[in-house]
Amino acid sequence: MKSDLLNALRVMADPTRLRLHALLEHHELSVNEIQEITQMGQSRISTHLAQLQKEGFVQSRREGKRVYYGLSKGEGIQEPMVVELALKAGKSLELYASDSLNLTRIIDRRQDQAKEYFNQVAGRFDRQYGPGRSWQAFGQLLLRMMPALDIADLGSGEGLLAELLALNARSVIAVDNSQHMVDYGTKKAMENGLDNLEFRLGDLVHPPIDDTSRDVVILSQALHHATSPMKAIASAFRILRPGGRLLILDLLKHDFSEAKELYGDHWLGFDSGELMQWLQSAGFAYIDIETVAKEEEPPYFQTVLAAAIRP
Repeated sequence: MKSDLLNALRVMADPTRLRLHALLEHHELSVNEIQEITQMGQSRISTHLAQLQKEGFVQSRREGKRVYYGLSKGEGIQEPMVVELALKAGKSLELYASDSLNLTRIIDRRQDQAKEYFNQVAGRFDRQYGPGRSWQAFGQLLLRMMPALDIADLGSGEGLLAELLALNARSVIAVDNSQHMVDYGTKKAMENGLDNLEFRLGDLVHPPIDDTSRDVVILSQALHHATSPMKAIASAFRILRPGGRLLILDLLKHDFSEAKELYGDHWLGFDSGELMQWLQSAGFAYIDIETVAKEEEPPYFQTVLAAAIRP
């Protein structure tokens, strides 16, 4: 009995296992869900879960093709004292706060069957050729369904997205910190007769747009260029009307350091936890964050979509 207790304590001396143990306190999770929450590698997660299960801290069950892990109950459960100490230690870890935010997001998403169905359909889209069927055509169709809104495209670059949005928007303000890009975008808008599209010189942290004047603010692959992403998000909140929506498309945190030199990036992407914290601090509500695309070629960039509403 003494040796079993000592062994259990040795197992729980590892910070990663403490982290996983605390994460599974109230909810069963699959390895994929744990990976999305913690941003740890799949093999690392599986290895630690196997050890926790072997020592009786964790149990698993299969549901279809997925295996879910949760804290052990009934026979085989570890000493309550050890379990309690492990939970307390896990909650004291620095990453516990961001893990909790991401866990809430994952559990909320389980309730959204429509989104899950969209992901399944989108995954099948390009597996089989169909004449005239393309994401470009679908995008044009969806643009025509968009109501007339006042939109801000922050970090717009040459304005490709802004031009598309202007086809059906009431007005679009595109902001970029490059005079060359602003001049180019203005010229293109004039050539295409887009009188509702205006380009302005400015940065993401202090966009030259009036308070509460926009229905939608978009940061598309722009936030990782901001000197202060948190201040950029706060500025987006400032210019949105109550009920307005912020949409962020950016890279999930990665370790391809060459991006700073190759693309001028200030940040190597962001994890969902820090995006959640910044959005909450700015005052946003109804926050939803998920990974929406994964590249199949090195360095395997992943794209994260964050959506939030100004109350």
